[in-house]
Amino acid sequence: MKSNNSPQETHLNQARASLQQALSWYSKLRRHGRQVPNVELQAAVRQELQTLKSAIEKLDQKLIRIATFGLVSRGKSAVINALVGQKVLETGPLHGVTQYPKSVRWTPPGGKIQIELIDTPGLDEIAGESRAAMAREVAHQADLILFVVAGDITRTEYEALCDLRQAQKPLLLVFNKTDLYPETDREQIYQQLQKLGGELDSILSKQEVVMVAAQPQPLPVRVEWQDGQVTEEWEDSSPQIEALQLKIWDILNQEGRSLLALNALFQAREVEVRVAKVTLELLQEQAEDLIWQYARYKALAVAINPIALLDILGGVVIDLALIRSLARLYGLPMTNFEATQLWRKIILSSAGLLLGEIGSSFMLGVGKSAAAVGVGENPAGITAFATTALSQGAIAGYGAYAVGKAAQGYLQNGCTWGPLGPSTVIQEILSQVETNTILHRLRQDLGNQLGL
Repeated sequence: MKSNNSPQETHLNQARASLQQALSWYSKLRRHGRQVPNVELQAAVRQELQTLKSAIEKLDQKLIRIATFGLVSRGKSAVINALVGQKVLETGPLHGVTQYPKSVRWTPPGGKIQIELIDTPGLDEIAGESRAAMAREVAHQADLILFVVAGDITRTEYEALCDLRQAQKPLLLVFNKTDLYPETDREQIYQQLQKLGGELDSILSKQEVVMVAAQPQPLPVRVEWQDGQVTEEWEDSSPQIEALQLKIWDILNQEGRSLLALNALFQAREVEVRVAKVTLELLQEQAEDLIWQYARYKALAVAINPIALLDILGGVVIDLALIRSLARLYGLPMTNFEATQLWRKIILSSAGLLLGEIGSSFMLGVGKSAAAVGVGENPAGITAFATTALSQGAIAGYGAYAVGKAAQGYLQNGCTWGPLGPSTVIQEILSQVETNTILHRLRQDLGNQLGL
C-alpha cells in the first residue's frame, strides 16, 4: 500500500470517524438526557459494541484478512503456504487435512501492512448448516476472498461461488494445479462456469481468474554417480504463485485501504441495524404508549383550534415532536432537520393515507372556521363546530398514529444514514471508485441498494 495521503487514506479516516461516532453514541445508550439506564438493553447490545471496537482496532492495525474457500483437496492450504513462502499449514493427499478455519499472520516485504490468511475446511466436508454458518462467518470477516478450484469445476463449486458472492466481498477465482492441467486457460474456465448456468457476469469476470500451481508435482531427475551408477530421483518444483501474488499486491496497492474501510463500515451498518432492532423490540410497549399519547395531543390540538391552516401546521409540529420523542426513547440519533426529512418521507410513502388526512383536515378546518364565525350569531353553529372538530380531531389523531408506526420502521432501517452514518460513507466511497478496480464489481452489486 502507498504511504502518502491518498483517497484510500481518506476512506480509512471516514470509516474510523463513522465507527467512533457509532461507538460513542451506543456506548451511552439509555444514559443521555434524564432517562434512567435500561439495564436489559445495555446487556443486549454489549456484544455489538465489542464488534465496533474490534472493527476500529482492525482499521488502526491496517490488517487485511484474505480467506480461502473451496472443496476438499483443491489445494487451499498449499496456496497459503506458497504465498507465505514456507510450509506453515499441513497439506497431504488425504481428504480433510484442514478440519476447522486456521489463520496465519504474514508481514510482506516492507512491513507496512499486516495480512491474515485464513484457511478453511473443504466446503463439501462439513454438514450442511454448519458449513453455511462457517462460510458466512469467515466471509463476513474477510476483506478479500480466494476461491480455489482445480480441474473441472463442479456444480457444487459453482453454487458455493454464487453463495460467497452474496457476502458482497471482492473475490478471486484461483485455478490451482495448472501443472496437472497445462491446457486449461482462463477462457476455458469461464466457459465451464457459463455452462453451469446463470448470468456469469454477475458472478465473475475474466480479470478475477488467476492461474497457479501452489504445490507442483515432483519432477523425475536423472542422477549420475561417480561410480557410473545412474539413478532417478524425484525433485520438488518451486511453486508457481507469482500471478496470484502480483494480483493481490495490485489490489492492495490500488484499493487495499478502501477495502478495509468498506468492510468495517459494512460491519458497523449491521451492528447499528441490530441495535435498532433489539431497541425497538425491548421498548415496544413504551413506544406504543408514546404514539397514542401524541395521537391524543394532536387530535385535541387540531380539534379545538378554530383557525384553518393553523390547525394543520400545529398537527405537523406535533408529528415532528413525536418522531423526535421516539428517537430519544430508542436512543437513536435524530436532529430536527433529520426529523423533518423523515416526516416528508413518511408523508410521500403513505401518500394515499396521510396526504388524504391533510386534505380532509384542511376541508374540515375551513368548515370549522366558518362554523366558529357563525357561533355568535347562530347558537346552532356550536353543534356544527363541535361535530366538525370531532371529525377533524379523529382524522388527525389517526394520522399521528400512522406517522408514529411508520417512524418506527424508518428509525430501525434508516439509522445507518446521516452525515457520518455507515451507509452514507459506503455510498460516498463507492461513488468514487474507478472502473478498472475490483471495488467496481462491489459497486455494481450494491448499486440498487445504495442508489448508485
